[in-house]
Amino acid sequence: MHRMNLRWQLPLEGRRRIFKFLRSVLMFVTLASMLFFGGSTYGQTPRSRKIFIETDMEGVDGIFDFQMQCIPWKSPRWAESVKLLTDEINAAVEGLLQGGATEVVVCDNHTGTGFISLLDLHPKAKMITGFHSKPTTLGMDSSYAGLVFIGRHAMSGADKGILAHTQTEQARNVWVNDVPVGEMGLVALTGASFGIPTIMVSGDTAACKEAVTLFHDVECAEVKSGFNATSGIMLPHQQACALIREKALHAMQRLPDFKPYKVKEPVELKIQLAHDLESTYELKLLAAGAEQLPDWIYLFRGKTYLEVHEKWLGPAGTAANPNF
Repeated sequence: MHRMNLRWQLPLEGRRRIFKFLRSVLMFVTLASMLFFGGSTYGQTPRSRKIFIETDMEGVDGIFDFQMQCIPWKSPRWAESVKLLTDEINAAVEGLLQGGATEVVVCDNHTGTGFISLLDLHPKAKMITGFHSKPTTLGMDSSYAGLVFIGRHAMSGADKGILAHTQTEQARNVWVNDVPVGEMGLVALTGASFGIPTIMVSGDTAACKEAVTLFHDVECAEVKSGFNATSGIMLPHQQACALIREKALHAMQRLPDFKPYKVKEPVELKIQLAHDLESTYELKLLAAGAEQLPDWIYLFRGKTYLEVHEKWLGPAGTAANPNF
């Protein structure tokens, strides 16, 4: 069969037009791939896959009693608790790296102390630590592509939330623009101020329900389920770590799906005290600039979330920070 030679049948100008068209298609595909797999969003650097891990203790598998397990260097089972948390952190780091994270930074944030040893931390993870020395932002900035919570407990008053609280036992409720939030929501809003989405949470059933309510399709590793505030069903330790590793990997694979958890501006942050503390904590709140409302509620106002957060818990509001 005679084969047609299009090179000689098409005029020179026609061949040029086809070449230009194919070149345009190639450029479009290349640009689309860059945007989908590593483009910059929310101020992140191109191809950024740097992940921030914020840790706490009360949501760790096997933790159920604050006095026995969670008071740094004083609880009789403190060393065991640190081991449990460190293993969960390392499992998350492994999953994140396997999923393509280029850098993982861990913020040791239980009671503001620095108790996780670099000798035991995953060798590819960096750590932010120090006693009461971290900034209000915990070190987050726009270079991060995702926020992960490990050992996260539910907010104060959460149904069947193991060791559920928000910052301090003195707070009954905390709202941001009238939406109830706990420590997870507060840190997520800090991250969102820099365009960082929350991509994964590990903790008990109540914490995971809270995460889904706030962040919707976030990856959750449910490592324990509470009967009440001080008891529940715990996964075997190795199974909990495997679940965390799996969820971290899935979170990285879905990284483009997540969006930062933001609130409208200006912002109002309200704290309701659990009981009348007379001249102690309520005076600290007033000294930090809070307005006193009925029912032991104290209100901070600001143009942005970071502004109101700084008033309550930052250097300007040190007097009102329950950790000081």
